[in-house]
Amino acid sequence: MMHRKTTKNVRCTSYKGKEKSCSRLKCAPQTCYAQRACARMGIKMIKIMFVCLGNICRSPMAEFVFRDMLEKEGISDRFVIASCATSTEEIGNPVHPGTKRKLMEHGISVEGKHAVQLQRKDYDEYDYLLAMEERNIVNIKRIIKEDSEHKVHRLLDFSEFPRDIADPWYTGNFDKTYDDVVEGCKDFLKFLKATHGINQ
Repeated sequence: MMHRKTTKNVRCTSYKGKEKSCSRLKCAPQTCYAQRACARMGIKMIKIMFVCLGNICRSPMAEFVFRDMLEKEGISDRFVIASCATSTEEIGNPVHPGTKRKLMEHGISVEGKHAVQLQRKDYDEYDYLLAMEERNIVNIKRIIKEDSEHKVHRLLDFSEFPRDIADPWYTGNFDKTYDDVVEGCKDFLKFLKATHGINQ
């Protein structure tokens, strides 16, 4: 059985520096302000958690790609977006250099992001828990115990061709992973717009 070689652990937070979160250091200040504003107006924010094994390759890629899409659509204030791991192997570690480089090619920064692990309470807090592969779903359910509200899906289950997103930590192919993540995020956003009546 293959084991992931971990890098040196650092203190476990999701965002460091001045960006502090209203929930386990997972979202930036503007997100917290948006939540309070939406609460005052009676608007329910949509909360999405992307999940993979270590939270250093695929799930942070999906998190920041989706954030970028929402910002470009002008609807980021309606969402809370985060990502996490099912394992403890990379907790506290920064985003993998391969993911960081790939996203920088598209002008997307992951500065300050560090791996955190999924917790049972996240199931109650988030509306969607989006796994990168079927094995992630098995591990998610070990943590949350049951998916009674049907919140757990693979990201590419929302695409025309449902499938797993391969882990580039093993494959080394961050280009392919990026293409799959973008496909999944685009189709998931279409689903959200149709389901929740979101307009620009």
